[in-house]
Amino acid sequence: MLQGMLRHGLVGLLLMTPALAAPTAEQRGKAFARANCARCHAIDRASNSPLKIAPPLRALHQRYPIESLGEALAEGINTGHADMPAFELSPNQIHDLLSYLKTLE
Repeated sequence: MLQGMLRHGLVGLLLMTPALAAPTAEQRGKAFARANCARCHAIDRASNSPLKIAPPLRALHQRYPIESLGEALAEGINTGHADMPAFELSPNQIHDLLSYLKTLE
């Protein structure tokens, strides 16, 4: 009986481990920001942006409601200066990035 309980407990732990190890939307959003934004923008709560004219991501909520950025990200961010690349995000990437940006508010 004890052996059966241990076996069921071990199976349950093994089934839960991948779910516990899976990155959250916020973690995926931070990874996206690190890979695509950090060259110019500060992506954390304290750093200065490497490119002085690039606002830190933590300040975006002061300019725009974070929820309103989803449509712009889906259609493609295009700015008036050549240093910022134009790109479009998938719905999952948008969700992840917005989830991360909300942690910086």
